[in-house]
Amino acid sequence: MSDELSPPAERPKIDTSVPHSARIFGYWLGGKDNYPVDREAGDRVRELFPQIVDLARIGRYFLGRVVRYLAEEAGVRQFLDIGTGLPTVDNTHEVAQRVAPDARVVYVDNDPLVLAHAEALLTGLPEGATEYIHADVREPEKILAEAARTLDFDRPVAVILMGILAHVEDYDEARSIVRRLLDPLPPGSFLAIRDGVDTDPAYREALRQYNATGAVPYHLRSPRQLAGFLDGLEPIEPGVVSCPLWRPEVSPLTPEEDVALYGGIGRKP
Repeated sequence: MSDELSPPAERPKIDTSVPHSARIFGYWLGGKDNYPVDREAGDRVRELFPQIVDLARIGRYFLGRVVRYLAEEAGVRQFLDIGTGLPTVDNTHEVAQRVAPDARVVYVDNDPLVLAHAEALLTGLPEGATEYIHADVREPEKILAEAARTLDFDRPVAVILMGILAHVEDYDEARSIVRRLLDPLPPGSFLAIRDGVDTDPAYREALRQYNATGAVPYHLRSPRQLAGFLDGLEPIEPGVVSCPLWRPEVSPLTPEEDVALYGGIGRKP
């Protein structure tokens, strides 16, 4: 990790009175870095929609397949992962650098707990680079300015937005954020997205109650709206689909079925 991370005195404090999506997601995956308020919110959703734990795992497997595709088949060597969440198994830099040791990865998140873990856990291979930016997805210009210290914007970059755009309530604003992130990047860059969709009534009700806990709300969109984030890009087959159906691998942990979690990749022409 870079020594440009904020010194301890300047780091934002962790608010343990309000649930945070990164910690809740980690809790569903079996992680220990969470607080009672996170577990309470996570359990409330799980009681109403037990499949949320499966969706969390499916989302991680989808990320791994996406990064492997980008590194192996598309030849991408630069990744900007926004809304990365707490480190877990097969983080973006681990998957990418397993394929290409010289891959450069910049993580972005707004949870101080993620910042605290970044120095210790998000270390990459010496041939490449692994950096962390403490910022919000709503600050695309700040993200790009800081990421430019590690990434070369004259070469293709893969922007990864997994489970983060749904935190932006206004659809037009979310689309604007995507455009502002992609506009400065060269042709041959990629956008990879993944979010929950509104196709399951139980999921909608669970998220309605989750949004009332004080956590940053998570707004389900339709599959069509999710696909709209790739407007102007060349979609990579099979397009924006339910995550288990996107280039599935043979595994009992990733059944090939339609679930309320969709994702896909687009290439900037």
